[in-house]
Amino acid sequence: MPQVLELADVVVRRNARNIVDRVTWSVDDDQRWVVLGPNGAGKTTILQLAATLVHPSEGTVTVLDERLGRTDVFDLRPRIGFASSAMARRVPQDETVLDVVLTAAFSVLGRWNEEYEQIDERRARRVLSEWKLDHLAERTFGTLSDGEQKRVQIARAVMTDPEVLLLDEPTASLDLGAREELLGLLSGYAQAPTTPAMIMVTHHVEEIPVGFTHVLLLREGGIVASGPIDETLTAQNLSDTFGMPIALSTEDGRFAARATA
Repeated sequence: MPQVLELADVVVRRNARNIVDRVTWSVDDDQRWVVLGPNGAGKTTILQLAATLVHPSEGTVTVLDERLGRTDVFDLRPRIGFASSAMARRVPQDETVLDVVLTAAFSVLGRWNEEYEQIDERRARRVLSEWKLDHLAERTFGTLSDGEQKRVQIARAVMTDPEVLLLDEPTASLDLGAREELLGLLSGYAQAPTTPAMIMVTHHVEEIPVGFTHVLLLREGGIVASGPIDETLTAQNLSDTFGMPIALSTEDGRFAARATA
């Protein structure tokens, strides 16, 4: 399968410290990856590399056949869907939900003087419906709950039919009901045949949607293990990743983990 992302011996260095340390990893266009690891493991930095927001200090990063440092990232970014809490903080709080999603067509946050065609609005409304947000189209972003804002971010990220979708902790801070609702939507999306490659960062195995195919486990900027989720997400690999004995269980395609004595 064609690759959408390739990291080759990548180092990201900040203040003389390697946040990402000699990482070699690739993602094919039919794969859905979850990236797991403790705080400071380099998860978000890996996602920022894939989003072309960060360049490597050493090594090479190739996104959608374009090598960072040798391509115009502003031409590349519209082909990448990206949702994160940091991006949510930049959304104008008085922007309507419809406009938050619609402005993805121009890769801007906040509607100004852009001219949108009817096909753009129809697409935005269809995406809102798919993520169960159509009843909120005229509400302002700042009045939404955390769960609703998370879904709006994802709807915005898929608005332009990206070739790769990047999700940075999409279920963080959500209550149980909101988390399960979003995980159900993500599971359905991940299993659809037309869905692009997906990479999702999370801290918890309980937040892995059904339908994700691969896992990347990180610790202190380096790879502990990577590969198909059924083979790679093991108690031993989790224990090595988090530095403590961990028991892992599965039920109906969902995972649960806890520390053992």
